[in-house]
Amino acid sequence: MLFNQVVRRRLAAGISAAGMCFVISRAVAQAPLQVSLADEVVVTATRFADRDAGRPVNVTVITAEDIRNSAAKTLPDLLSEQAGIAIHDLFGNNAATTTVDLRGFGVTGGQNTLILLDGRRIVDVDLSGVQWSAIPFAAIERIEIVRGSGAVLYGDGASAGVINIITRSPMDSAKSATASVRAGSYGTRDGQFNANLRGDRAGINFTGSNFESDGYRANNRNRQSNAMADMRWMTDGGEIAFKAATDHQGLRLPGARQVQPSTGVNLLETDRRGAATPLDWSQRSGNQFTLDWRQQAGVAEFILGGGYRDKQQNSYFDFSGFPDYREVELNVWSFTPRVRVAQPMFGRENTLVAGFDEYRWDYRLRKSNAPAAITRPINLVNAQQRNRAFYMHDTLRVTENATLVGGWRRERFGIDARDVYDAAAPGGAFGSGATPASQAVSVTAWEIGGRYQLAPQLAAIGKFARSYRFANVDETYETSPAFTAQFQFLRPQINLGTELGAEYKQTRGQARATLFNIDVTDEVHLDPFTTGVGNTNLPPSRRRGIELEGRLNVVDSLRLSAAYTYTDARFREGMLPGATFSVAIAGKRVPLVPQHKLNVGSSWSFAPKTRLNAMATYVGSQFMDNDEGNNLGRTIPSYVVADLKLVHEQGAWRMSAAVNNLFDRNYYNYAVRSQFVLDRFNAYPLPGRNAAVTLEYTYR
Repeated sequence: MLFNQVVRRRLAAGISAAGMCFVISRAVAQAPLQVSLADEVVVTATRFADRDAGRPVNVTVITAEDIRNSAAKTLPDLLSEQAGIAIHDLFGNNAATTTVDLRGFGVTGGQNTLILLDGRRIVDVDLSGVQWSAIPFAAIERIEIVRGSGAVLYGDGASAGVINIITRSPMDSAKSATASVRAGSYGTRDGQFNANLRGDRAGINFTGSNFESDGYRANNRNRQSNAMADMRWMTDGGEIAFKAATDHQGLRLPGARQVQPSTGVNLLETDRRGAATPLDWSQRSGNQFTLDWRQQAGVAEFILGGGYRDKQQNSYFDFSGFPDYREVELNVWSFTPRVRVAQPMFGRENTLVAGFDEYRWDYRLRKSNAPAAITRPINLVNAQQRNRAFYMHDTLRVTENATLVGGWRRERFGIDARDVYDAAAPGGAFGSGATPASQAVSVTAWEIGGRYQLAPQLAAIGKFARSYRFANVDETYETSPAFTAQFQFLRPQINLGTELGAEYKQTRGQARATLFNIDVTDEVHLDPFTTGVGNTNLPPSRRRGIELEGRLNVVDSLRLSAAYTYTDARFREGMLPGATFSVAIAGKRVPLVPQHKLNVGSSWSFAPKTRLNAMATYVGSQFMDNDEGNNLGRTIPSYVVADLKLVHEQGAWRMSAAVNNLFDRNYYNYAVRSQFVLDRFNAYPLPGRNAAVTLEYTYR
């Protein structure tokens, strides 16, 4: 069926298939996160290390200690505990098919939440998504989540916010070495190693890891290996940082479980862990190198930075005897110089950040019907994309209690694409080639915001911003209604976002409440029925809601945390054209966005060196993908999942045991309906009760 092909088309775009944007969070257990509202040093808000005090920024910081205490098995699991964040997972196996969705974009969430690694984007110009498992927990110093548009500083794709994963600096730690091993359900084995060496002027930090698991489903084995190194040289008033990383992944793909009540088919009940696609698989590998020079010169601080990243992806889909094999190569060059000038304006404290970003992407796709035939591909697609942007961002302390920010960015997007078709290639008799094409557009982002300190413990924040998103290469190279290949260029997506919030902080706890609204026009969206398996600009839509989060130290040994999100994501107007009929979507809810999500956690130190962490997560029901008309008559059911983690430290040793999905709930958070069979849909069940034990040793 076509709706299976849509899912596989997204998977074929990349090894991790994270760009499929499958929504909602799976529950994880963790110690309450150390959320700082006012005095944490952050870099994402200005692209320079700075204290957050007095800035109108909705920021959450997850520390390395938070990560170590968490029962989260992957980075998306960890992020899903935060207000406003949902994760999109298919198989629950080391985040191999997972994306993160901030503020309710649903199936396009992965393209509207910008993910950074040490300040550089790792969201690519295809639909392969972020390779979350390529970033070991042992390498992470902290994670910064900035909600609301980040387009002025970071550009394309920061519609709902920015998540910046910051790795360890060797100059911030003493000499040490840490090794850990983990064993768990479904044949899971994981090992990580981290070593740190430093002197007075230089240091190096190295992290290596290897993960293997058979997975919850049949044909879902996953193997991932990674290595990362960070070298620093201190200068007078600055530093030089060189970072290198490599990762490799091999993954089997089990497909979906079909449900059709009219024929009595319900594989969710009769064969929940089975595989619909026992021959499908994918592989992915990549490398990354960055060089940054930071220097203070009087009132100015500048950073000259450049980077290179590549990846190679292979994927095979049997398609019931009509196989599709693809090899993708992607090379990314980046140049990101910037300067910060701290100079009073009108006698008031003022900081100006200005910079230039250039990213060049070289993309190559080879398509065939078998790995052995790829030397003579049916289609050879080449695309070159270049993004260039200038930006300015200013922060003015108007009074002791009031701060204003304003920013502007102008970005130029250009792409040239061509497709060479070989009808004589194996399997190429019924193919086609796309006519060479190009696109060039310029878009502007801006923001204004303010913060007012109402009382020593209470502050109000407001922000209004314009952001944008460009269609990526995989969303551009599609097929016509006659299923002939073509390049389909779309208008840039434009978002207008507003948020109002209040922050309260005292010695024993802190809390935040935020109201947000995002009006979206020309949203880039998969449209498999009016343009073949292509994409379109959707009618206008709106995301609005409230985020509540808090933490309280009841006593020194007991901490409580909670995070609640209400999201109302709806189409504002319009019809969705179809191959056989059109669907009225005005006022309908956006698929794959639950209205309610609640996390409640506790962390209890019942002995001096022993801690028990617990977390319960409720996720409300949501409409399935392809159900923009909300008329299937069935939704993805709501669910509650509980997790526990016990941690004990003894000298240099640290031991932990975790149980996820404690009550063994049968649940899933992604399903796609058939466009032609009224009651048929495909669902992707997630793991039942599973456990793991970890042993860690640190040498200092």
